[in-house]
Amino acid sequence: MDAYALADADPVAAVLAWLAEHPKVTEVLGGPGRVSGAREAPWPHLRVAAGPGGDLGNLTWRTEPEVSLELYGDPGGWPGPAELTRILKVCALAVAELPDAEPVVGRAVISGVRPSGVLLESPLETGQPRWVMGLLITLHPNPETS
Repeated sequence: MDAYALADADPVAAVLAWLAEHPKVTEVLGGPGRVSGAREAPWPHLRVAAGPGGDLGNLTWRTEPEVSLELYGDPGGWPGPAELTRILKVCALAVAELPDAEPVVGRAVISGVRPSGVLLESPLETGQPRWVMGLLITLHPNPETS
């Protein structure tokens, strides 16, 4: 086992790839191409990014970094807060399925997902709706590829 494999265990890439292909997420967002690492149309759009928290443990095997899910509505204000909250919860529930998924060769093994807090309404300065939620992703390097 390569001791530096932990540096390549990327929770953002794993969550983004999972959500981009997840049928429930595609359905609730209104179609494909609405999950990425950027704030971009079409709306609503889910941005997956590194979160501000988490726990790197002792840097030897298991870590629990935070991944941020940011859901953007249309700059015109739709959908409303209740629908954006529902969409973000569906996306979080889809991420929670990752520990039961088959590990992907070359990607970290995810063994746990839990919220780091609550859903937070955080509109942009322009008034564009944005809801944010953090998820703690328990993971370790994939021993079959490290």
